[in-house]
Amino acid sequence: MFRQTFLFKKNNMVSNKEYQTFLDSERIYTCSKCHTHLVEHKELISKAFQGRLGRAYLFNAVENVCLGQKEDRTLITGVHTVKDISCIGCNTVIGWKYVHAFQEDQKYKENKYIVEKAMILKENNW
Repeated sequence: MFRQTFLFKKNNMVSNKEYQTFLDSERIYTCSKCHTHLVEHKELISKAFQGRLGRAYLFNAVENVCLGQKEDRTLITGVHTVKDISCIGCNTVIGWKYVHAFQEDQKYKENKYIVEKAMILKENNW
C-alpha cells in the first residue's frame, strides 16, 4: 500500500488538521460530504454495529480525522469512554473512537473506530 500525504494551507496558516493522507488502494471509503479519504476496506472488522444514524462499521484504523473530547457514553452494549471523530476535510462528525470499555467482554473495541455508514461512500463504486 502506498500513502501520499498532501499539505493544505488555509489563510497562510498550516496546522496538523491541514494534512490529508491519500489512500492509494482500490477499495477505500471516503467522506460522503467532501470525499476525503477515510479508510481502506482491509481495516474493516464488522458491519454489524449501530451508530447514531443507523448502521455503522467497526474499523481498526481510520485516516484524516480529528478527535473530539473524551466522554463517557451509554451505548447499546454499556458505558464506554469515546471520542467523536470528524472528517478533516469538512469537520462533519462521522463516528467515534472507543477509548475505554468498562465491561471485560467489550475490551476488544478499545482503540477501534465506529464510522456511520450514512457518512461514507465507496470510492469508485467497487
